[in-house]
Amino acid sequence: MSLPEFKLLRPRTLAEAIDLLARHAPDVQVIAGGTDLIPSMRQKLFAPQYVLDIRGIRELRGIRSSAAFRPEMGRLRDSPQDAGAINAVEIGALTTLTEMEHSTFLRQHYPVLVAAAATVASPILRNMGTLGGNICLDTRCLWYNQSLTWRKGCGFCIKKDGNICHVAPGGDTCWAAFSGDTPPALLCLEAEIEVAAPGGTRHLPLRDFYTGVGDNYRKLQKNELVTRVFLPQSSAGWHGAYRKLRIRGSIDYPLAGVAVLLRRSNGHVEDARIALTAVNAGPVLVKGIREALAGRPLDEAAAEEAAELAARTAKPLTTSALTPEYRREMIRVFTRRALLQAFNS
Repeated sequence: MSLPEFKLLRPRTLAEAIDLLARHAPDVQVIAGGTDLIPSMRQKLFAPQYVLDIRGIRELRGIRSSAAFRPEMGRLRDSPQDAGAINAVEIGALTTLTEMEHSTFLRQHYPVLVAAAATVASPILRNMGTLGGNICLDTRCLWYNQSLTWRKGCGFCIKKDGNICHVAPGGDTCWAAFSGDTPPALLCLEAEIEVAAPGGTRHLPLRDFYTGVGDNYRKLQKNELVTRVFLPQSSAGWHGAYRKLRIRGSIDYPLAGVAVLLRRSNGHVEDARIALTAVNAGPVLVKGIREALAGRPLDEAAAEEAAELAARTAKPLTTSALTPEYRREMIRVFTRRALLQAFNS
């Protein structure tokens, strides 16, 4: 399938990129690695007049830590006036998934993020794909990610050109599922993101970035750009694991994913967090995990209790090739396995 015609824009600085976004929004799409956007454009899901290639903006690459980085410390702020926390570790949005996968620093201090990044697609795609792109990944659905001819034959859908959700025909909400691998790990780590716009930059917790609605799933305007991710020192050194369900052992998006983060003390769980992906319209934290596990040794019974909370949080529908019932059950299985793996690591 051929690409629609567009004009390619190649800024070399962040300021230039924001200026171009402001001038050409909303008829512009941002491309970094292109591993998700290009296939979608071939399917005619997007036909922008302009494509903004931001790969040349060097300031948005790399993993940087504070000179004062000490995992036992709390969160850092640049100054009392900062509305958002400037934390000990900064990852540029254009940092590739391969760079993260092979980062000794991240592996030592934030292993759950490395585990999640290492499962994305294949090595070749991880060489191209970026952290910012994974965070901003478009939601997916069997009725949406199809050719134009196929979608036309079905009468389109709420997410693109239509007014019906084929997954839940009686409603007016899009249920396309979010399928990024790194966001659940970032949610567990209490990550914050920086968003650049014509009026300046803003910081917000990643948990506030997603709306939970499939066709309008992120709080990002067409003239805005995710530029950096910040990881707090308070989450460094925790034990973590990531489990992912997919049809093939590589390349595929997750059909269910579980990120687990926990801290141990004297053979007991001191604190724990669990986040899910691919079973809701956005990545979600599982509520009640700390209350369920804190102060207890992590045995099979405790892991199963947490797994039940995760399964209740998952809301899979017929958006993928596997049944909702199977995907929900695998959330339960993966949560139990990931908890035991993290606790015993």
